[in-house]
Amino acid sequence: MMFPVRRRISLGDFRHEALSETSSTNSECLARARAGDDGFLWVTAEKQTSGRGRRGRAWASERGNLYASLLLIDPAPMERLSSLPLAIAVAVHQAIRMVLPPGAAPLEVKWPNDILIGRRKTCGILVEGEKLADERYALVIGIGINVALMPDNPLYPVTCLRQEGSTAAPEELFAHLFASTAEVLDIWNEGRGVREITARWRDVACGIGEKITVNLPDRSISGQFAGIDDNGLLMLETGTGKMMQIAAGDVFFG
Repeated sequence: MMFPVRRRISLGDFRHEALSETSSTNSECLARARAGDDGFLWVTAEKQTSGRGRRGRAWASERGNLYASLLLIDPAPMERLSSLPLAIAVAVHQAIRMVLPPGAAPLEVKWPNDILIGRRKTCGILVEGEKLADERYALVIGIGINVALMPDNPLYPVTCLRQEGSTAAPEELFAHLFASTAEVLDIWNEGRGVREITARWRDVACGIGEKITVNLPDRSISGQFAGIDDNGLLMLETGTGKMMQIAAGDVFFG
């Protein structure tokens, strides 16, 4: 039996368009997808006028930080997509690590894909998808990293790379992100490499073994963070003898 040869992902597969200003890099990528773009497209902007985070929250987007979105078309079968945010978190963590000075506060990932420095948020990731008119599926990964500025966040303590001793400009940070994302997506391999991705994620995870509260759309649940399963679901020990698996929610420590 003949098996298809795996298509490796490399830096040369990706394109980059740098904008001075846009409403939202995610919206820009979705517009390109609707117009027929084939994906592997990065869009960055110095400023966003209508940046957004998870659950429709506004994302302050003044000049000085990194605002980047990656458009992927049909990146994997739907049943394998749930692990992609973990892969992206690993790539962003790797990029930020490259520009932090020795002795900086611990750089960690908070489930599923917030990046923390010393338990303070410095990056948020927003994944959005849309079925296109031609039946292709567009997936956009939006990444906002506090480089020089740290807008107020009522939910979490925040920081920025400059405050943590980094002198990197957004352009330098993006160059690292461009490279690390290509490497990690190749390892992820359309979801087939989920075990390697979850292993890398656990190595940089924040708070495993600690007490956490997970805010769901309809309730809050507290327990001990037992890590993630091999599909990236959060495992919560609630004291009932059963392990609860959670696919999406906001995590708070303590």
